[in-house]
Amino acid sequence: MGKLIVRSHEEFEKLVGQELGISEYLTITQDQINKFADATLDHQWIHVDEERAKTEGAFGSTIAHGYLTLSLLPYMWDQIIQVENIKMLVNYGIDSFRFNQPVKVNSRIRTRVVLLSVTNLRGITKVQLNICMEIEGNKKPAFEGTATFLYHFIK
Repeated sequence: MGKLIVRSHEEFEKLVGQELGISEYLTITQDQINKFADATLDHQWIHVDEERAKTEGAFGSTIAHGYLTLSLLPYMWDQIIQVENIKMLVNYGIDSFRFNQPVKVNSRIRTRVVLLSVTNLRGITKVQLNICMEIEGNKKPAFEGTATFLYHFIK
């Protein structure tokens, strides 16, 4: 299935309440985790010390940072939708996100998105999305919450 294409505020409004799509699976590697740790200066052993995580950790392996999984939203959102006729997209907010399940190294994750609401803010389209990051083979999602984007459509 191809990407959903949206070209206007009105087209977004027609999709309220609908599941917009599901991204492809992405494997979380130790290299990604290590690079994220370097970028954020968060080198907690549950993320980067593979041997200690196996022997002392609660999960049997290293786990991805919660914020690493959250930072993958733009990449996964881009797999689901192509918004055309815009000048700019702004990440506006994230609300009520709960990290329900750790993402172990080498897990495959994907994102499922439902459009909750669309609001016209003086010509700017505010889109609120329910985001659920699923882990292949797990009933519980890695996280779920609401993300808000602002789309500045070209008139």
